[in-house]
Amino acid sequence: MANILLVEDEEVLRMLVVDVLEDEDHCIDEAIDGDEAIDLLQKNEYDLVLLDYMMPGKTGLEVVQHIRKMNRNQDVKIMMLSAKSQQADKERVLNAGANYFMAKPYSPIDLVKRVEEIVGE
Repeated sequence: MANILLVEDEEVLRMLVVDVLEDEDHCIDEAIDGDEAIDLLQKNEYDLVLLDYMMPGKTGLEVVQHIRKMNRNQDVKIMMLSAKSQQADKERVLNAGANYFMAKPYSPIDLVKRVEEIVGE
């Protein structure tokens, strides 16, 4: 079981991801934007952050950069979830400090497989 922070502003997608990951016995905290994510990261320890690229307020890139400068959770694994799937976008995400990238739309089964691979490392 892993402690996972899901940062996603789309409620339906957030509910779907929570459901499939809780079915795998993971503990999920949810944030609807970057500010809420940073607040949760300052209070809790996570094994993985699933982070939407495009959100209101802080973008996923800004959140990644903030996480990597934090004292707490700075080494947490981060997977960016993005509808921006060009190679340049993927490189930008990884250069910002994310560990993994998954293009939207994705199947819940594929997401679960990736999460299991990551938290099992």
